[in-house]
Amino acid sequence: MASASYKEDLTCSICLTIFSDPVILPCGHSFCRECISLSLKSQRQCPQCRADVPEDEQCLLTNHTLKSLAEKEVEKLRRGHGDDKEIDDWLCPEHEERLKLFCVTDQQLACIICRDGEKHEGHKFKPIKEAAALVRNKLEAFVQCIADDIDATERLVNTKMEEITKTKDKVQQLTTQICRQFEEMHQFLRKREDEITNDLKHKEDDAVEKMSETLNAMETALSESRELQAKVATVLETTDSDKFLKSWTENNSMVTSEHSFKPKANEFKVENTSLSLGPYDSHLQFFMWKEMLQVIKPQAELLSLKSVSSNITVSEDGRNLMYRPVFTPNCKQRSFPYDSYGRNTSYIQYDHSCVEQTSVQCVSAFSSNEFTSGQHYWEMEVGERDYWKVGVENHYLSYDQQEYVTSIQDTVLALAGRPQKIGVYLDCLSQELSFYDAENMTHIHTMRHCMSVPVKAYFEYRFSEAANHNPPRVCWY
Repeated sequence: MASASYKEDLTCSICLTIFSDPVILPCGHSFCRECISLSLKSQRQCPQCRADVPEDEQCLLTNHTLKSLAEKEVEKLRRGHGDDKEIDDWLCPEHEERLKLFCVTDQQLACIICRDGEKHEGHKFKPIKEAAALVRNKLEAFVQCIADDIDATERLVNTKMEEITKTKDKVQQLTTQICRQFEEMHQFLRKREDEITNDLKHKEDDAVEKMSETLNAMETALSESRELQAKVATVLETTDSDKFLKSWTENNSMVTSEHSFKPKANEFKVENTSLSLGPYDSHLQFFMWKEMLQVIKPQAELLSLKSVSSNITVSEDGRNLMYRPVFTPNCKQRSFPYDSYGRNTSYIQYDHSCVEQTSVQCVSAFSSNEFTSGQHYWEMEVGERDYWKVGVENHYLSYDQQEYVTSIQDTVLALAGRPQKIGVYLDCLSQELSFYDAENMTHIHTMRHCMSVPVKAYFEYRFSEAANHNPPRVCWY
């Protein structure tokens, strides 16, 4: 409170601020020169004690001691707070006391009177320096957290930029690869186009050459016939009988020509020479596709299946799965040592009344080889079966009761048609498994990051009496 009293002694009672050029009146009271000059214009009395003040301005003497103390106080405050506005900011707006405490509860500055007031009752206070140190530590930690986040974000940005660069490089690589593979197919097609076109040209040249020879012979015969026709016509123009016979018999040329003339039209034939390139006339694209299958690489995997089920046999090439009924060991056998003619032709016939083992309703098969790396593609012919699963072990596409479902989260798929062949594409590096309608290569579904290598191709189906007539099979090309 001593400092507050000291500050009041340096305050002008008129403007209530620290003295500015203070002067002392004859009564002993001091005021700012500007403040008292304005006040004395209305009345010549001391504003504080009402004592008369002479009209002589020389009575307003500077209070040098008070001026010096006021200037020092102002300078002190300015050093601590910068300017007059900041001086006001550091005063409590409610109590006009210097803000020396920090209310931790309300997170705001407070004066000593605020601490003891009802508004801050029970609150926790700290000195400004101590509170500032704690807040500074928190801010420094916060700034460090921001800096760490910025570093992490910058690393992510750099990583993302690297990924963008890698993606662009990968796209460029794939573009080059695609262009090269298409160019190989273009070269094959252009080569076959040239070969087939040249073959057609040779056939044309041979046909035209033969027809030209026949045409030349026709034109020669036609010229000779026209020349003879003209001679005969000239003779016929002669009206005198003597001259007519003389012209006719002259040198026996006409008579000879008449007897030697043979019709030439019967000697020639105009045959329809239809050029043919065999199946290339009508099935050119199909035959080219079949020929391209021999040069396209890589081709579909030539999978070989195997099954441990006793109800299933696998064909010798490993492509077909065939249902084989299994009968119980108690099947009765009947022996027929003689036939109806009494001949000894011993044979054994199984009693078909024995019970067939049908406890296994669904059977499965795997590929003989495992896939550990690279990309692979194969096709399974599922036909019109009412139930099947195709893919790799534990990850597959299934069909049951007209519904297509994936093995992951039992996702139901909506397909426009009903595929007869399912293509399976496996990328071991990216762990992606994709399914296609192999008849038109329409994408059905892709499973991502869903498996670990090595894996085997997997197939499951429900057997029936018709299974042997339409066995599931691996498509080979």
